[in-house]
Amino acid sequence: MRWIRDNEFDPKRPLWTRANVGEVLPEPPSPLGWDLVFEGGTILGWRDCMTNRLGIEDHEVDPVRPEVMGVFGGFAYLGATMLRVWAERTPGFSAELLDAAYFAGHPDVPPYAAEDWHQNEHTTEVMTGWLGWVMGDMNQDELEADRVEAHALRDGRPDLSKLTDRQLLDRATSLKPVCRRMFDQHINQSGAAGIAPGVIASVCEAIGRPEAAMHLMAGMGGVDSAAPSYAMWDMSRAVRSHPDVAAMFDEGFDGLSERFRNCGQSAPIAFVSRVDDFVAEYGSRGPNEWDIHSASWETDPDLVLALIDSMRHSEDDASPAAENSRREAERMKLGSEILEALAADAETQGRFAAALRSAEVFLPGRERSKTNIIRVIGEVRVAVWEIGRRAVERGELSSPRDICLLFGDELEALVDGTLEDIGEIVEGRRAHLEFLGTREPPFVFSSPPPPSSDWPEVGGDTVEHADVGDQLSGLPGCPGTARGRAVVIDHPSDPGDLGPGDIMIAPMTDPAWTPLFVPAAAVVVNVGAPLSHAIIVSRELGIPCVVSVTGATDKIPNGATVEVDGDSGTVTIIDLG
Repeated sequence: MRWIRDNEFDPKRPLWTRANVGEVLPEPPSPLGWDLVFEGGTILGWRDCMTNRLGIEDHEVDPVRPEVMGVFGGFAYLGATMLRVWAERTPGFSAELLDAAYFAGHPDVPPYAAEDWHQNEHTTEVMTGWLGWVMGDMNQDELEADRVEAHALRDGRPDLSKLTDRQLLDRATSLKPVCRRMFDQHINQSGAAGIAPGVIASVCEAIGRPEAAMHLMAGMGGVDSAAPSYAMWDMSRAVRSHPDVAAMFDEGFDGLSERFRNCGQSAPIAFVSRVDDFVAEYGSRGPNEWDIHSASWETDPDLVLALIDSMRHSEDDASPAAENSRREAERMKLGSEILEALAADAETQGRFAAALRSAEVFLPGRERSKTNIIRVIGEVRVAVWEIGRRAVERGELSSPRDICLLFGDELEALVDGTLEDIGEIVEGRRAHLEFLGTREPPFVFSSPPPPSSDWPEVGGDTVEHADVGDQLSGLPGCPGTARGRAVVIDHPSDPGDLGPGDIMIAPMTDPAWTPLFVPAAAVVVNVGAPLSHAIIVSRELGIPCVVSVTGATDKIPNGATVEVDGDSGTVTIIDLG
């Protein structure tokens, strides 16, 4: 059966990992999502950034399938060899520091081994200038232009129901170069966001205050992935204040959006109008949002309502905006104290001050670059889903999202009326996607991986639950301590009974998880690194966070009382519940 073609394993660039890319594509990508967004789109944008901005020479990366991101066994992987090489060539950086940022000490990662080709004076020279931008100029005009363009695409969306299938397909494919260009900027921002934290941490370590580094990167403000949570929080206050609205939530979420529209009561109708405004602004976001096969908040507004429900039982003093303000005040005060303490060392003081400014620019900048491209991907999604909706009406598909189980050339044939056996094709692809979902891909490999049929099954290995008094260790993400009931959540669309004061235990997080941070007292995730989504958002919302707690979702019993220490990076089992 046809599926996304695996990359060829190259022993010259052997290290591949799910680190970081697991936050972009936590699930196996769909054929159409890969064709319209990634292959020849975002992946070439990554290459563009490396060759045009970061000093990697053109001949060093493949022009068609660059060795920065690819597919093995149906899952997306990050090409870590080229990243290590780039780090080695960058002044003040190294492969070891890059490993710390991506892998956070994961035991399966092989140590870096230098080779002659890893050195390149051209890259070093280019990176010297680039670092001047990161720590000095910091101009963000390109990023702002992308933001304006992404909003214009959404605001200028035509009435898709009036377009022909060909026009819909043309609109979707015309956005591929935009995805490429905006992903170039996303990699640029991501690289820049990793520089200042390292400088801040080294200075704090040198003056004997290593714990201050995390506090200096919290409460930045302007983190786009947190903005929907603030809006949802406001809507959750409306639910608390209107009994008629709350009563409809109490009835369950299946079809809740439509029940609001048809109830004939003023308060629920006014509330759903607010939801519509929210969807117009943030509707491109959702679980697994980089893959157009997955539903977004626009295609399934009930997902939004489920997240609002997780917040509505929180008291007003749990406002995420208020907590962010407290963290921001703490950061500003602490930064001033350390700058004053460095007064006798003007050079270090200047470097530290520049790092503080750079962190304020590029940590939110990284999230903004992601928001920009997700908004564009959202436009691709709704265009092809409209084609899928019409195929459902003709009896060819059972769901609009099934259109994403076709490849790009097959969608062309469908639009031209020449694709045969559509239902049979889609049925086989759906079965294969479901099979992949039962497999556990290797987190990292540096030799040819076995086929996915030989990978272990998800949940196949019995993992012993932690017992009272056991302490699980991970990476400190956001400072603070919290004790509460552990709620293990596998997917953001099903938050279970997560309520105020609970500790959210998750496999990983992406922006669709962000609203669940609001009622939670702390967050613990299986994987993560210093710039992972869970850390950036927890620092924005001001809750303790520990990442890279290997097997947390299996080891921590659901309902157990746990204590999370975001300063030390530990999770202690207090009671089994």
